[in-house]
Amino acid sequence: MQVVILCGGQGTRLAEETEARPKPMVEIGGKPILWHIMKLYSHHGFHDFVLCLGYKGDVIRDYFLNYVGRNSDVRVQLGQQRVETLGTFHDEKEWSVLLAETGADTPTGGRLKRVSQYLEGPRAMVTYGDGLSNVDLRALLDFHVKAGRLMTVTGIRPVTRFGELRVEDGLVTDFKEKEPLQEGWVNGGFFVMERAVLDRLTARSSLGGATARDPENEILEVLARERQLAVHTHSGYWRAMDTMREKRILEQEWASGSAPWKVW
Repeated sequence: MQVVILCGGQGTRLAEETEARPKPMVEIGGKPILWHIMKLYSHHGFHDFVLCLGYKGDVIRDYFLNYVGRNSDVRVQLGQQRVETLGTFHDEKEWSVLLAETGADTPTGGRLKRVSQYLEGPRAMVTYGDGLSNVDLRALLDFHVKAGRLMTVTGIRPVTRFGELRVEDGLVTDFKEKEPLQEGWVNGGFFVMERAVLDRLTARSSLGGATARDPENEILEVLARERQLAVHTHSGYWRAMDTMREKRILEQEWASGSAPWKVW
């Protein structure tokens, strides 16, 4: 099954990182966050990727076009302009990566529409290029098939923007910094989408967020009204990299040697 990753956004809240590269190429532990997302899918047996490029997409192109050379011992025959790979030191040999230009300002659903020509089979997995999780992707796919709906979204517990104070007799007895809420679910990405949804998308369609254009083109809202949007709830780890603070948190978690999303 193919995995579509939305890689075209500008990441304006990470401007000091994204002036020179697209958000999915911002590094965590020396590797682009996009690589971490792809490693999660690969761990669960999904190796066929379609990357929707947009803002500074050439950075992503160059990364994968030169991936083998950067992650292998090579012999370069300068006179013959030949490169011989002697041995690789990466585990991504099974990956197939299709790099598709989808426009700098195209909304998310429009990006999916543009790559639909490359998608085979009755369904595809889809996610954003800036969120990390330890979600069980095989369980997600099984849930989607059993639910029998056109699309499934992974629901995650939102994290409050503010620290929680526990107060007794005018004193703070406990403080928790931005813990996940215990009620409600929000869109955490990691979708499974039937082909019928792809066929309904237009160039103006959106999966929501900053690229929204028209309520009637908000495909998640439309499917919800039609009772065709299932939700696979995930209470485990999930974090999006929207700000520099969140990038630093991800860096710290990776440096600890026990990053919650590193299941491979």
